[in-house]
Amino acid sequence: MKLGFLVDLNLCMGCKGCEIACKVENEVPLGSWRLRVKYIDIGKFPDASRSFTPLRCNHCENAPCERICPVSALHYLENGIVNIDNERCIGCAGCMMACPYGAIYMDPETNTADKCTYCAHRIESGMMPACVVACPVEANIFGDVEDDTSHISQYIMEHQGAVQVRKPEKHTNPKHFYVGGGTYTLDPLAHKRIEGYSLFNNITHLDAIGDKNHGVLDRFLAPFTGHSKLDNKSFIDSAVDVESHEEEGGH
Repeated sequence: MKLGFLVDLNLCMGCKGCEIACKVENEVPLGSWRLRVKYIDIGKFPDASRSFTPLRCNHCENAPCERICPVSALHYLENGIVNIDNERCIGCAGCMMACPYGAIYMDPETNTADKCTYCAHRIESGMMPACVVACPVEANIFGDVEDDTSHISQYIMEHQGAVQVRKPEKHTNPKHFYVGGGTYTLDPLAHKRIEGYSLFNNITHLDAIGDKNHGVLDRFLAPFTGHSKLDNKSFIDSAVDVESHEEEGGH
């Protein structure tokens, strides 16, 4: 048995129900995610669309995180899941640096590494992962990729030539597959960045920071002298006036 995951990006509608189900099921701390749904906007108005891509651990057959762990906290289960033992983890973060998918995070409460385990505790009890159960459009497909009769194997065979994985050039042999969505959702380098534009807008430059008629000294003294232009002589004169006022008992 070799368990795998497939997401049909043509079905995913970005409800993020899988994100919430994952956090609740695995008690993931605030600010951390085992599963997150990335979205990108494609095209120009009025011919524009938004594409969603759930991202989680790829449970690679050749997992660099498993190889680099010095205490074998990351290890393979018999069903192919790359599991993690939080009691063995020493928090060295080597796995975080080795993972090419950014799928591992450091738990702020235990200071140990954590990630998606395909809900291994649920699978052991004969249940599906929480994200699979929560998906309202059944975009998440989970099962044994070595069983030709399983739903995921049949889905892969039906979509031959359209099945993708993230970063195949890393040769990690991930067991997390995608169908549909095109290359934009899986390959950041597939995007064309127009020269002179940032992610959201045209890049422009300010003529001056703040009021171009006021220097740093002017802004510092503005509460005391108003917004009139000051030079070095007027600054010295104002300092003398302050000292004279104090000598006369002013407040």
